[in-house]
Amino acid sequence: MLGLTQQQLADLIGVTYQQAHKYERGINRVSAGRLYEIAQVLSVPVGYFFDGLQEENTRAVSPRERMCLELARNFAQIPNERHQEALSQLARVLAAD
Repeated sequence: MLGLTQQQLADLIGVTYQQAHKYERGINRVSAGRLYEIAQVLSVPVGYFFDGLQEENTRAVSPRERMCLELARNFAQIPNERHQEALSQLARVLAAD
């Protein structure tokens, strides 16, 4: 739509023509950082590339999964490594019951 060739786009995002071609054809995945660069070059928000995608396959997170995620998040915030190790050992003992 902007009238850029693959070569021009490749030059603007700092990759070879071959790499840009592989991105366009879906042969290689585009990293989040590279997608951000492409969006900047094209003057569009990153979300532009996701327009029209539907969330049909999303499933609800179960209460147990939510509790596990919260537990992991809280565990990671414990600053004392000895406390983390003690909590980890406690979990192992309780799981063995």
